[in-house]
Amino acid sequence: MPALDAFPRKVWNRIAGHRLRTGEPLAMAYPDPAGYGPLRERIATYLGLSRGVACLPEQVFVTAGYRATLELVLRSLATPDDVFWFEDPGYLQAQLFLRNAGAKLAPVPVDGHGLMVEEGVRRAPDARFALVTPSHQSPLGVTLSLERRMALLEWAGKAGSWIIEDDYDSEFRYQGRPLPALKSLDRADRVIYCGTFSKVMFPGLRLSYVVVPLGAVQRFHAVCASLNAGCPYLFQAGVADFIAQGHFSRHLKRMRLLYAERRAVFVRALEQVFGNRLQIELQPGGLHIVAGLAAHEDDVLMAERARAAGFGIKSLSSWYLDNEPQRGLLLGFANVADAAMAKRLALKLKKAMEG
Repeated sequence: MPALDAFPRKVWNRIAGHRLRTGEPLAMAYPDPAGYGPLRERIATYLGLSRGVACLPEQVFVTAGYRATLELVLRSLATPDDVFWFEDPGYLQAQLFLRNAGAKLAPVPVDGHGLMVEEGVRRAPDARFALVTPSHQSPLGVTLSLERRMALLEWAGKAGSWIIEDDYDSEFRYQGRPLPALKSLDRADRVIYCGTFSKVMFPGLRLSYVVVPLGAVQRFHAVCASLNAGCPYLFQAGVADFIAQGHFSRHLKRMRLLYAERRAVFVRALEQVFGNRLQIELQPGGLHIVAGLAAHEDDVLMAERARAAGFGIKSLSSWYLDNEPQRGLLLGFANVADAAMAKRLALKLKKAMEG
């Protein structure tokens, strides 16, 4: 969850209010299923400048969230029983969605350098898709190394497979500049790039986007037309204005500094309260930390106790498919406003975990 208290609500309300007051006919018609044209243009420009992704506006499709993006991709490109490389551990909601959609998951282990591509080739060389989070692996937070990025792209090119790149919070990197996307290295046009405004703005927007390879644009258009009536015009137009007027880039810059401060404050409080019981190894970016636990600790039970006490905490072991799970807790820090709040939450968490 991003820092909702730090979002420039007055600016956003002014922009959205202006769109409401103009009363242009476009706001009252059915929206374009592929997305509002000016927003698609803004997204294409932004991705080219910040993520190294060169694309045309017609390659950008706006969706109502990441799951809607996955549904669009599957309906456009997948066939029943397609095999997916899936990071192990990997994003829990995507795992559940793909299983419900009938996909076959081939768990591929993750280490300190990201997805183990050689292991994926060994386990499922002919997989149709690979779903990856290369910039900030979900949930471990590691970054896919350049060597493995090139190996992944080489495999996709030879196998004729698709790589779905989930770049969900790559903007928030606290050591150096944000890394270029995997898509920026894609010369064979096998990468389907997915992004969202849920983390960089606020999740209530329900706006995400996907950059489609040129050869698949027509298929996506056909599916879009039959799948939904498009995302609400007002939010799309508001985000387009928010970007065009420079508020988006300024907001991201402020948030990087704020999140780095809040993460440091929260980690310090956890170390003071828990001592060595939690093993925290900070990664370069992201909006959560992984607090490791000893192998004998029941992280599922602890997460349940924490949620009963009002925390939105996940157990690390529940994100594993096949590999021996690590024990730990996934803790968000973006809404921890100051040191006093951090200390209070750490004490409350310790009490909840101890039952």
